[in-house]
Amino acid sequence: MLRVRRKLKLETERLTLRPPVHADFTPWSSLRRDSRDFLTPWEPTWANDHLSRRSFTNRVYWASRSINGSSAIPLFLIRREDDRLLGAITLDNIRRGPAQSGTLGYWIGEPFARHGYMSEAIEAMVHYAFEKMGLSRIEAACLPENVPSRGLLERSGFKYEGVAQSYLQINGRWRTHVLYAALRGDRRGKTTVGI
Repeated sequence: MLRVRRKLKLETERLTLRPPVHADFTPWSSLRRDSRDFLTPWEPTWANDHLSRRSFTNRVYWASRSINGSSAIPLFLIRREDDRLLGAITLDNIRRGPAQSGTLGYWIGEPFARHGYMSEAIEAMVHYAFEKMGLSRIEAACLPENVPSRGLLERSGFKYEGVAQSYLQINGRWRTHVLYAALRGDRRGKTTVGI
């Protein structure tokens, strides 16, 4: 079981994307705690034990089971120059058969936001999903007022597709989200005029 999990590693110019391991607990809990005010407006309400070792251990086991079962790819963003944990990215709800799709989610610690790290991570995950997993569609959603996340998705090649009313519970309330998607071989907005 662990053999497969340890093989999954994506490299970018500045990052290593890999599954969480038990030794990540202290950096993860510190980063989440220090970035709480920055993260909570955009996330589901944290459980009382969100930052506990037990909760993190459950995350590590869930990540391993999800990767081995091909239902999700949860990866931590590790800065290669100093092995520092910066955030996480997950390709979740992986659907096979005629759908061949998944849902992208991500977070980054406040000190590392707006430095291009998440753009690198999204590019690596999208490439992996399309080229290695054979997916055809990657979906993402964010709150309409989350301008940085919307810009990140658009710069990463995701196209706006619409609005989903009461899509997710965020910070204790059902919230409407804007929906984006990236398609393998995306031709939306392209024509053959002049070719």
